[in-house]
Amino acid sequence: MPDDLLPMIWEALGDDRVTTKEAAERLEAAFRYKCPDDLARTLNRYRNEGLVRGRVSFDDGGWVWWADEGCRRRMDGVGGEK
Repeated sequence: MPDDLLPMIWEALGDDRVTTKEAAERLEAAFRYKCPDDLARTLNRYRNEGLVRGRVSFDDGGWVWWADEGCRRRMDGVGGEK
């Protein structure tokens, strides 16, 4: 279920693919916000809902996250369920 954190995460991710650590640093720098629970858990929840994309990257040593137009359309209810 989308909440107030999702738009901040999308803005922090931008059009980039970033590690969990980079996503946390961007959230803190842009919004002075630290995720109250483990950010990877939150991102995984959004991934399961189709609101962000993520995959394990052996090159980066963990999860890499991004949000594409398909993710953003789901939030608007365009082209998929909310």
